[in-house]
Amino acid sequence: MPENIVNYKVEGNSGPYLVILHGLFGSLDNWQTLANDWSEKYQVVLADARNHGKSFHSDTFTYQAMAEDVIRLLDHLNIDSAHFIGHSMGGKTLMHLSQIAPERINKMIVADIGPKAYPPHHDTILEAFESVDLDSISSRGEAAKAVEKVISDKGVALFLLKNLYWKEKGRLAWKINLPVLKREISRVVDAVPNKEVNLPCLFIRGNNSNYILNDDWPDIKEQFTKAHLVSLKNAGHWLHAEQPDAFYNTVNAYLEA
Repeated sequence: MPENIVNYKVEGNSGPYLVILHGLFGSLDNWQTLANDWSEKYQVVLADARNHGKSFHSDTFTYQAMAEDVIRLLDHLNIDSAHFIGHSMGGKTLMHLSQIAPERINKMIVADIGPKAYPPHHDTILEAFESVDLDSISSRGEAAKAVEKVISDKGVALFLLKNLYWKEKGRLAWKINLPVLKREISRVVDAVPNKEVNLPCLFIRGNNSNYILNDDWPDIKEQFTKAHLVSLKNAGHWLHAEQPDAFYNTVNAYLEA
């Protein structure tokens, strides 16, 4: 793998390409089950963002850089254009991509994030990561206990703990580049440049999430002129994990329309 190509996996052998971009602190593994389902109709490309999963660590962590990573990956795979799904941070990466390389996107699906700036809100998650003393723990169970003292939601705690791996025998480490993510966290919640995009675009939100409010929609529609909005019932920010069937069916209906 060339050193400037993010880690990726391709599922499926035929059909249009569908590229999936995960959210902050996530990895391509979070989308594996849905990717398996889509692979019957699409060639699904799952990618780890820089500083996440098995991708390279870098001091540079901006949406411009992550969008350029996607372009390099498409070139590496000889993909002229594809459908895209981007969740949260991946959604903002996708919005940046739509501004700098719209010709690479057929249809874009943005999951539970808007182009606006958000107030910093990851302090508790960063505290949970830092609560794990990697020099003294020797098991995943010990790490889980430390994280669950900070994060009461066991689902979120489990999601974060997926970032742990055995660096060597008896020594755990984080897959994510925690120092850089902590330093650049304000960039993750920054606004997307206010440039008009005329691509087919679907925004999907969880009706229990506050990431896309009704009041946000006029501004989103003004910037993404061909955008549509769908709300999933009984879903929060991790809508693809909380309501996978509804998410899968919504995406299919849009891509096949």
